[in-house]
Amino acid sequence: MEKRTLGSRGLTVSALGLGCMGMSDFYGTRDDAQSLATIARALDLGLTLLDTAPMYGPFINEELVGRAIRGHRDGVVLATKFGVERDPRDPNARSLDSRPETVRASCEESLRRLGVERIDLFYQHRLDPGVPIEETVGAMADLVRAGKVAHLGLCEIGPDTLARAHRVHPITAVQSEYSLFYREPEQDILPTLRELGVGFVPYSPLGRGFLTGQIRSPSDLEASDWRHNSPRFQSENFEKNLQLVGLVETLAQERGVTPAQIALAWLLAQGDDIVPIPGTKRVTRLEENLGALSVRIDAAELDRLEAAFAAGAVAGARYGTVGAPPTQR
Repeated sequence: MEKRTLGSRGLTVSALGLGCMGMSDFYGTRDDAQSLATIARALDLGLTLLDTAPMYGPFINEELVGRAIRGHRDGVVLATKFGVERDPRDPNARSLDSRPETVRASCEESLRRLGVERIDLFYQHRLDPGVPIEETVGAMADLVRAGKVAHLGLCEIGPDTLARAHRVHPITAVQSEYSLFYREPEQDILPTLRELGVGFVPYSPLGRGFLTGQIRSPSDLEASDWRHNSPRFQSENFEKNLQLVGLVETLAQERGVTPAQIALAWLLAQGDDIVPIPGTKRVTRLEENLGALSVRIDAAELDRLEAAFAAGAVAGARYGTVGAPPTQR
């Protein structure tokens, strides 16, 4: 499988990773057996980057990934996070805590749940405005020196804060939403990443499933699916966004591939420093996504997609008021 290098510190991973969040939370009914089979198939096919976090579940997604990689540790680049806490009394409530003592404790707890001795890529899940980034990254750097973490990452961070963090310890990767449905990183964070030599890991590279063409109505989603709270999936916004997906479907038909493969191929074409992590709990979708590595978008196709998905084309904000992360920067 094609490999890419994240950042300037030599972290080599498969060109597509696997986001494991939806296996345990947010996107309908859990099926651990199916999810374990999907991870096993991913590793068999040469995918190396697995992404999880304590918030997913909470905690059960890390435990699931830990079960899945048992006996396969050498072939896995394991990414997890810290810093977003969920209230057990209210699953939609979020709080932030990136104090140095929390960084250390979270690392130990993740190591235990994952059943490993080292985390390959350890992200701050969201910026904590109550703690200077220098203090948080300083604590993360201590974990690198202790051999418990190999590489550091940040999520949904702004350029200035990234530069401050990078001065404390080199940051290997930043994870943020990026897709045809959300282009903002091109304006703010991508130029800084490239200036500093930091890799980019886009989550929701398929627009939370919209760009697959498989969701034709909000009723296609399970009642418990978080996307019912997303403005992009509601009323008039849904219909407008479905029309945008039509172009992706047209290109896919012309090429004899799937809409998901077009959307991922577009993202992969944005730079060799980009490693998307589409999420799925199904082997068929995993194999479809990996097929995007064989699709090359030409200049004319890029122009068509650029014109259709220009700024302001997608209707609705990324998050609604229910279950949203407490901060995006």
